[in-house]
Amino acid sequence: MKPRCRFEEETFASRAGETLNNGIRLGMLTPSSNTALEPITTAMIGGLPEVSAHFARFPVTEISLDKSALEQFEIEKILQAARLLADAHVHVIGWNGTSSGWLGFDEDDLLCRQITEATGIPATTSVLALNEILAAKGALHFALVTPYLDDVQQRIVENYERSGYRCVAERHLNLQVNFRFAGVPEDQIRSMVREVAAAGPRAITTFCTNFKAAHLAPELEQELRIPVYDTISTVVWKSLRIAGVDTRRVKGWGSLFSEEL
Repeated sequence: MKPRCRFEEETFASRAGETLNNGIRLGMLTPSSNTALEPITTAMIGGLPEVSAHFARFPVTEISLDKSALEQFEIEKILQAARLLADAHVHVIGWNGTSSGWLGFDEDDLLCRQITEATGIPATTSVLALNEILAAKGALHFALVTPYLDDVQQRIVENYERSGYRCVAERHLNLQVNFRFAGVPEDQIRSMVREVAAAGPRAITTFCTNFKAAHLAPELEQELRIPVYDTISTVVWKSLRIAGVDTRRVKGWGSLFSEEL
């Protein structure tokens, strides 16, 4: 990214020097009621001694299409958390959440632009990274696994259809309280993934960053012979790439990190 002013030029130079001395810092924007993504993200980068993850929360307690739930994702609220991450001189800011699945992918494009304008730091999101992966792999037919409500799930499917993707199978749990998503048993997630795999998708996504699913990808991929892309994994993958880290060094979290895209 080309610096736009002397301040930004000095900021980028400062971060480059700090990288040599203090490692690479990934900034993650986190829903306030999420208990899964922080430990999963930290474990995912555990084999990268020079990389650390840093988190800023903003209020998110439920996922629905009600007005109050949609207002949780107003950009200014997220930008306030992003500015706090910028104080830690992180090298990239990732929105570790899937809200643009039902709000529309343009929302994430706008959010990333505004984060970078406000902080001078490159930004990405779980969903934009997932969409980049699906496009690169030509996975126009995919399957969707979430804990979400019926109407939220339908909105996600419709948004993908408008973007040229076909959801050939889906499973969801009709849950609304975000905190509860992390309590879904692993065996239930495994079962949902196996059920959608029967439709023969080119890829399967576990689409929720408070779902304890990312670590299941290797075993499910080996069993089903279908790539499984978790939305915590996708934002970590893209954040590492932006920061210049070879993602092939991340072991044990599925084919995503070893694929050439």
